[in-house]
Amino acid sequence: MSFDGLFTKAMVDELSRSLKGGRINKVHQPYKNEVILTIRANGVNQKLLLSAHPSYARVQLTNEGYENPSEPPMFCMLLRKHIEGYILEDVYQVDNDRMIVFAIKGRNEIGDISYKQLIIEIMGRHSNIVLVDKSRNLILDSIKHVSFAVNSYRAILPGQPYVFPPEQNKQNPFQAMEEDVLKKLDFNSGKLDRQLVEQFSGISPLFAKEAVLQSGLANCTTLPKTFISMINQIKNGNITPTIISSAGKESFYLFPLQHLKGEFKEFPTLSEMLDRFYFGKAERDRVKQQGNDIERFIINEKEKNEKKITKLKVTLREAERADRFQRFGELLTANLYSAKKGMKEIEVLDYYDESGGTVTIPLDPRKSPSENAQKYFSKYQKAKNAVSIVEEQIELALEEVAYFDTLMQQVVSASPKDIVEIREELVEGGYIRDRQKRNGKKGQNAKPVLDHYIATDGTEIIVGKNNKQNDYLTNKLAARDEVWLHTKDIPGSHVLVRTKEPSEDTILEAAVLAAYYSKARNSSSVPVDFTRVRFVKKPSGAKPGFVIYDNQQTVYVTPDEELVLKLKKH
Repeated sequence: MSFDGLFTKAMVDELSRSLKGGRINKVHQPYKNEVILTIRANGVNQKLLLSAHPSYARVQLTNEGYENPSEPPMFCMLLRKHIEGYILEDVYQVDNDRMIVFAIKGRNEIGDISYKQLIIEIMGRHSNIVLVDKSRNLILDSIKHVSFAVNSYRAILPGQPYVFPPEQNKQNPFQAMEEDVLKKLDFNSGKLDRQLVEQFSGISPLFAKEAVLQSGLANCTTLPKTFISMINQIKNGNITPTIISSAGKESFYLFPLQHLKGEFKEFPTLSEMLDRFYFGKAERDRVKQQGNDIERFIINEKEKNEKKITKLKVTLREAERADRFQRFGELLTANLYSAKKGMKEIEVLDYYDESGGTVTIPLDPRKSPSENAQKYFSKYQKAKNAVSIVEEQIELALEEVAYFDTLMQQVVSASPKDIVEIREELVEGGYIRDRQKRNGKKGQNAKPVLDHYIATDGTEIIVGKNNKQNDYLTNKLAARDEVWLHTKDIPGSHVLVRTKEPSEDTILEAAVLAAYYSKARNSSSVPVDFTRVRFVKKPSGAKPGFVIYDNQQTVYVTPDEELVLKLKKH
């Protein structure tokens, strides 16, 4: 993995420079596996993210905003009790493993000096955050509880002594010399990168493959020298945080990895790189967890209406054959004298046919000839009436498909707070039951929280990411002469430029936002319409978020995530 022991060492160095000696002012736990500490250090407030997420475990400084729950979890409350107001004395790594210890000092409730350790174990799905009373080496609590039934070596539970994970008995590369590398490797066995991972602690396959590549022929002379040189480069802080895009996948590391043969984007700090790398990824995963039932419901409803349309079109084709039933009824009435009860069909002269041909009319043998004729007249009348009803039903089903298609796009780009609003919208529309009412709680009726961006020239741009936000943005917040944007004939967000006379560049930047937060996010040359708000109307009885507009102009843009981040950062 990218966050290996070497990366951890570099991150500890970065955190030490930024946070050492700082005071922990606030503790928040926005999500189940993540804690945010606000630390006042070097004259500024900085946010430290500690994540024990199964897929995105990491430790970093962050500039991202996080929504905090109305009621803090128990682990958050305990952290506030034990470390809020305390001083961060030290940050260090355990051996060369993916474990970071924050040494914290402060006074407890009776005024005595108290020493705590906040230990972050970055171990994939086994990642954890553990608060330890240092003087007693006692676990006060952890973000994940692990019993002896799960791990026979150690338990991570309140009241248990804290035990570090078992040692792997590998050599620390920061303490190795070239001759140590030479002794550890068997050059005749091959797979040198795998041998490096097996023999040295904190070495990931990414680093090992890069060392083998940079050593050229990778013999007993070049590889040890290259390996130690790269280790010293990290040891001395000579790093270039880089995101590598290769074959449709993104990776990050302390420097460009040439063996991946991709595009490189460099960053000034590790934390800024991680903010960029995880932009949307971790949030999308949280949205998937919180909104999995909503996403599944939307997909099912969309598919159900698509199947309904297919069946209705079959019914419509049959209904459009109404004239055939009328024709059979009239021909049968004209030939009642030659038809008898019990006949399954009758062949008669078709006087509707100019060539004078005949036609065979199917009959119900249980009915008399006149009853068969009346049956055809009834089917004609029923089919004739059905045409208008079926056409109306098809139109309604098409509206439902378009509506759920829009909701599906909104779920894809939603944040956790957006999922709450989408759920409320479905409740208000009568599609799902109100779980909050069932639990005896009132629904959230607060006005939607919109995403704000600042254009290069300083103009404010606002984006609605779901129908509640779109309705509020367009119908309540926007002024009549401000500029409104939406992707042309593509489900997407309403975008508002908060000025009457935006520059051409601002229009294009707002159009990129509209394209990015639309179903065409991964397309190029996306058409985006823009017009004055006064030309945007919501038809009476229309679905949430639906509007019509005119007097529009169209620009073509390609969604650009880098630009979206830049405008967000502004």
